[in-house]
Amino acid sequence: MRDVDVEDISYASVFGALTALGAWISVPLGEVPVTLQVLFVLLSGFLLGAKRGFLSQITYLLAGAVGLPVFAKFSGGPAVIYGPTGGYLMAFPIAAAVAGLAYESRGLLRHVALGLLALGVIYLLGWARLTLLLDSPERAFEVGVLPFVAVDVVKTLLAGFLALSVKRRGNLVGVPA
Repeated sequence: MRDVDVEDISYASVFGALTALGAWISVPLGEVPVTLQVLFVLLSGFLLGAKRGFLSQITYLLAGAVGLPVFAKFSGGPAVIYGPTGGYLMAFPIAAAVAGLAYESRGLLRHVALGLLALGVIYLLGWARLTLLLDSPERAFEVGVLPFVAVDVVKTLLAGFLALSVKRRGNLVGVPA
């Protein structure tokens, strides 16, 4: 595996910024808002691969951790990472890496399957963190997972279609043609 280079940093920065943009498009739904972050987390993996996808989400988290308003509701800082949505946020790099396993694939089924696995990582870590805060696994599942499943499955399908469209056109440097 080669070292991180300027190209890696550039792509990571772009997809970190896109994830922030996705966070700002937010619909409140209880403790955890519906955003487009998941769409961009999956796209970062699908289009950049596991390593660059992971780096893009680390970039996003670091920007938020130092206080830049990149999280939902234009928030930032360590309190957000330790708050109700912290588990979901911390799962983003892992989820992007999982989605990145579809990087060289041309099949929608592989993209969707790995996208759903990545989504499972986000849900698992988010649910676990929310369980600690709410002291109830059932309540955490009710407010932090269940309301989002249908919309996130749609985002997963959309990410798969978009990634394959970009790959077919070869519009992104480094994306396998």
